[in-house]
Amino acid sequence: MNLTNKGTLYLIPNLLGGEDIQIVPPYVLSLVNQIRVYIVENERNARRYLIKLGIQTAIDDLTFHVLDKHNKHVGINGFLKSALEGQAIGLISEAGSPAVADPGALVVAAAHQQKIPVQPLVGPSSILLGLMASGFNGQQFTFHGYLPIDGPERVRKIKRLVQWVQKEGYTQIFIETPYRNNKLLEQLFKHCPNHIKLCVAVDLTLPTQEIFSQSIGRWKKQTTDFHKRPALFLLGR
Repeated sequence: MNLTNKGTLYLIPNLLGGEDIQIVPPYVLSLVNQIRVYIVENERNARRYLIKLGIQTAIDDLTFHVLDKHNKHVGINGFLKSALEGQAIGLISEAGSPAVADPGALVVAAAHQQKIPVQPLVGPSSILLGLMASGFNGQQFTFHGYLPIDGPERVRKIKRLVQWVQKEGYTQIFIETPYRNNKLLEQLFKHCPNHIKLCVAVDLTLPTQEIFSQSIGRWKKQTTDFHKRPALFLLGR
């Protein structure tokens, strides 16, 4: 409950891809009609998303603050000025849930510093969806984002992930740039023991979604091609 005179920062989930908004809870569709100020990564994409949601407010009547890699460490307090004046603000990620593996976390941190109420909203998260579908340890897990690009450093990282799975049992979750998916798989097959399990969740929430969870040994016996498809990788036991 908001007991202050400040506006609430709403963390609005986005689609992981595609056009089907049925995965977004209905209350989110209703909420966007009450918000006039948004913090987004890409204004054009945010406008298109709000139109998909069926926003009734004229798009040109909305205010968009762009938070991207060029200004993610500056201007955030200015973006939140409307909330300090009592207006609701919406934070929209480029895909999935805001502030999870996302620069929006900086906005949320700044909001807490200024005692602005924060309201997370339920929606698709590739990390949680992949974990749920993997069959791996859902009690303890670690998300690493992208693995190192450098070859030797990446190999060392993969071997550490395997050690954590074997010794601690924690599920290890990571992602890759889609055009490098197949190369990553080759490295996992080469540097992970056959008994370690690998789950690859591809095109989550899309009609082309595929989720495979099996041992490295089984992976090696089949042909795989996930080139240029958004994928989440999980190692477990």
